[in-house]
Amino acid sequence: MAKNSFKLEHPLERRQAEAARIRDKYPDRIPVIVERAEKSDVPEIDKKKYLVPADLTVGQFVYVVRKRIKLSPEKAIFIFVKNILPPTGEIEVILFECENQTYGFCPDSVWCPLCYMVIIIIIIIFLVAAAMMSAIYEENRDEDGFLYMTYSGENTFGIF
Repeated sequence: MAKNSFKLEHPLERRQAEAARIRDKYPDRIPVIVERAEKSDVPEIDKKKYLVPADLTVGQFVYVVRKRIKLSPEKAIFIFVKNILPPTGEIEVILFECENQTYGFCPDSVWCPLCYMVIIIIIIIFLVAAAMMSAIYEENRDEDGFLYMTYSGENTFGIF
């Protein structure tokens, strides 16, 4: 748990009361706390608390997080719930420029050594349908009523 963790900053009773109040007032919304993983190389998010539509997919929420931390398109982001990557239903392919300043194959139809090592850094294919935030919430909500999600620029926990 991070030093500036929402759980450490607020006692359980207060968090429970807040989550219950939110769910009563907005029954079609999910109270989510998003925090950066310790030792992550991506920027800190500007706000931790989100009220997410229940019908939003995890992939759509990942997009929201990317925008809030102003992450450039070529950088990867991983969102974890209880140290596990939830299914996003998306294919994420990260391409980097090779030494010939092209994307993908080198102009001479032969991959340079850098292309072999770097062109496709990450391919994550989730063959399952995109998980809805409501389903993730029902399966993983904390005892206080919030769904806790952690993000990182790398697959910190090594679990797909």
